[in-house]
Amino acid sequence: MYIQNNRMVSIELSNELIPGLPEELGLECLTRFHYSTQRIAALVCRRWQQIIQSRHFYYLRKRTGHTQKAVCLIQLRTGGFDSDGSKPVGQPRYGITVFDPVGGIWGRVDPVPKYPYGLPLFCQMTSTEGKLVVMGGWDPSSYDPVRDVFIYDFTTQRWRQGKQMPGTRSFFAAGGFEGRVVVAGGHDENKNALNTTWEYDTKRDEWTELTMMSQERDECHGMVIGSEFWVVSGYRTDNQGGFEESAELMDLRTGQWSRVEEVWKASQSPRSCVGVGKDNTLFFWGYRGSRIRVGACAVPLGECTFVSGSAYQGGQQEFFLVDRHEEKFKSIHVPVQFSGFVQSGCSVDI
Repeated sequence: MYIQNNRMVSIELSNELIPGLPEELGLECLTRFHYSTQRIAALVCRRWQQIIQSRHFYYLRKRTGHTQKAVCLIQLRTGGFDSDGSKPVGQPRYGITVFDPVGGIWGRVDPVPKYPYGLPLFCQMTSTEGKLVVMGGWDPSSYDPVRDVFIYDFTTQRWRQGKQMPGTRSFFAAGGFEGRVVVAGGHDENKNALNTTWEYDTKRDEWTELTMMSQERDECHGMVIGSEFWVVSGYRTDNQGGFEESAELMDLRTGQWSRVEEVWKASQSPRSCVGVGKDNTLFFWGYRGSRIRVGACAVPLGECTFVSGSAYQGGQQEFFLVDRHEEKFKSIHVPVQFSGFVQSGCSVDI
């Protein structure tokens, strides 16, 4: 409903997207909404809901530069109390933190309904088409590996459960691209390193097996650069902890793998801490700043990178935005409830 000439008019009965405005201007207005308001905007009328929740609308916003990049972190919950008023004890609990780097706003995504008290340990998280995808990990109660897949839609602010992963794998690489998620490497329930690769279609809710990598890669790191899916380092079953210098990259248009040598420092874990330099070489973020040497986690945001870590083992977590060109570390103010250890993270173009 809206008011025009002192009378109430129903938007549902109007043929115009926004009464009084040409269609293209009405659509332009919708594309400029901040992602945090989209759920409410979708309640205005059926047409707004259909538009805002459509895949076409997402790509329209992206093409016109109206999407917003957010940092999503799998982060240790700190402080606070349980629902009965007691202090949390026992197994550390992880949730998903969201940081808006433009507004400096921190928040949390609602828990996954199946795991209301904390995410599966060491689960993987990536994003595609403005949605979060959380996969795998270990059950926080039994430590058994799980094959669960959950998708969070920022437009509706709701979770849905996807089709389970085809097999059990832990510490694998993952990356999202145009509604698809590719997973590769990791290890199975018997600690055997894997070289298999699968693709999950979030829209069709289907898994498809892809061409295997040239070798096994456990505890590797996955990242999408342009239209390439990179799997950095990792180690073979017979060389536990012996991280390799090589990487493999898949052309996401053709599905073909290629291999590159000497792109990573041997014996250095790449998980969540791989950076891409000005000359497109890979580097370890922990070596770029004395205050993030331990537990470094980096989330690229285009012109800058979100980085967290500690100066020493057990030290206080610190958080920064690093300019891509000047490489200056700018400290971020973080409310105490969002100051916990960051296990991993990804950016979401919402």
